[in-house]
Amino acid sequence: MSSSSSRSIPPLLGVNGVTATPHLLRPFLCEDVLARFCGRIRRVGAAGAASARRHPRVALHGFPGGPEAFELIARFCYTDGGRGGAVTAANACVLRCAAEFLDMAAADAPEVGVASTAAPSLVRMTEKAFEEMPHWPWHTVVDAVKQCQRLVPLADSTGAFDAAVAALVSQMAVPPPAAGDTTTTGSSPESTEFRFSCDTKSSSLSLRGSCISRTWWFEDLVALGPATVERVASALVARGTDHGVVARFLFYYLKCRIAGASADDKKAMLEASIAVMASLDRSAVYCKGLFGILRIAAPLRLADACQERLVAMIGRKLDHATLDNLLVPAPPGTASLYNVSLVLRFLAAFLRGGASDEPARLKKVGRLMDLYLAEVAPDPSLRPAKFLELATALPAPARDCNDALYRAIDVYFQIHGCLTDEEKMKICRGLSYEKLSPECCKHLARNGEFPTRAAVQALASQHTVLKSIVLREPGQLKPVSPSPPPSTGKRRDGSGVAADDVGGENDGQVILYAGRLDLSLENQNLRSLLDGMHWRVMELEKVCSRMKTQMSKMKQARRGGGGRTARSLPRMCS
Repeated sequence: MSSSSSRSIPPLLGVNGVTATPHLLRPFLCEDVLARFCGRIRRVGAAGAASARRHPRVALHGFPGGPEAFELIARFCYTDGGRGGAVTAANACVLRCAAEFLDMAAADAPEVGVASTAAPSLVRMTEKAFEEMPHWPWHTVVDAVKQCQRLVPLADSTGAFDAAVAALVSQMAVPPPAAGDTTTTGSSPESTEFRFSCDTKSSSLSLRGSCISRTWWFEDLVALGPATVERVASALVARGTDHGVVARFLFYYLKCRIAGASADDKKAMLEASIAVMASLDRSAVYCKGLFGILRIAAPLRLADACQERLVAMIGRKLDHATLDNLLVPAPPGTASLYNVSLVLRFLAAFLRGGASDEPARLKKVGRLMDLYLAEVAPDPSLRPAKFLELATALPAPARDCNDALYRAIDVYFQIHGCLTDEEKMKICRGLSYEKLSPECCKHLARNGEFPTRAAVQALASQHTVLKSIVLREPGQLKPVSPSPPPSTGKRRDGSGVAADDVGGENDGQVILYAGRLDLSLENQNLRSLLDGMHWRVMELEKVCSRMKTQMSKMKQARRGGGGRTARSLPRMCS
């Protein structure tokens, strides 16, 4: 400023590796002026004087905001505390961080012996500006947040970042600032636009306008870094924003930023989004979107805690998944076709979430698991222990019928022909024979792939079921003498084992079922009863036919013979 400072002086300051020349520093080369406000420069100057260096060189590495911010600090110092209005909405954050870096808060105290002439405090001036930040224009607040994410960690320690995020969140709950600034970001993780089912066009437009009014800020925040997005989304959740809106924003952010990003950037974005989604309500997060994240994250090796959060979220939404969602390829280096271990983790998370107390959800997942078992059963590399774990992962109430499970086990036995009977019996423990239909039970009894013990157990369980039915409704069936079971024939088609070969410690009743695998005793009784009824009907039809023939002959005889006496009718019960 003054002409006395224009004398030639060697370079004094270097900011972030850039040495300031005497021409650029000419207005603020007086060390005393800077030291009056900046404690850090005052200490460096004192250290230089102690070392007898006339012109000490000061290097300010990592200076927040770079040379431009330092110029603002110098102008503040040389205008006697910024009386020209140094602090504005555009530079408040960077000035607060620069003041912290230069220790200007400590330099703002009045010197000893100087009364009421203390220098103005840049820290107090910036913090006063932060108090007005919620009333700043929207884009100015967004720029302040972007500025703070470049000033970490000083922006964190000074509270500038928290102030900017709080101001940003406070403005998200209100409609767009102007019609021209509205961003119609009607994107959801399920489709590129929100779709509503409405009876009238006006109601559809009102719903769409309502949705846009809650998501108009999506596009403006897409440029933020992953850590900042996590911070903003967490602040929205803490403020009580609808979890569905927060989830849609995170999915939209990933949709816009994942394509073309590096592996490290993808990993950071996914981890930040998952961290926030894990705190949202189960109904707010889309199952399809979670599986999309899973596919992207597969080759990225996310942190273990992040992977567990993702698995837990998918497990809570497993009743909304489809078969295609679960067909996740196995990790590289494994022989299996599909990642069965991952599906087992989904099931464990689903059950931990209290789904056992919700029969509708439990049965829906049971049907889904039957489809998945049928899909993975032909995999020749799927180990029996893993298949058994998958077949028995859900509790018994998840399946009203075990026919689909039986068919999947049948396919698995056909593909894995080298299994021993003991291994097959372990897998068969997953079957509830009482829940097999008669057709499947009959098929199992004749199926050579299943062990003999499994066939006997299946028929014995069917016997128990039929017996319970007869006991519940004793008046519906009349006992008849069953025809004796044939003494010849093989127990199983193609097995080569006769019925009499099954002896040992089993009683006669079990041997009977082993010899008549096609029908149980009650089934045979019913068959005999039906056969008897069918025979009686046929006899009655024959009698009726004879009666009609004789009646027609009698009519003809009366017309032709007049006085001849007709023959007596045969008795029906003769």
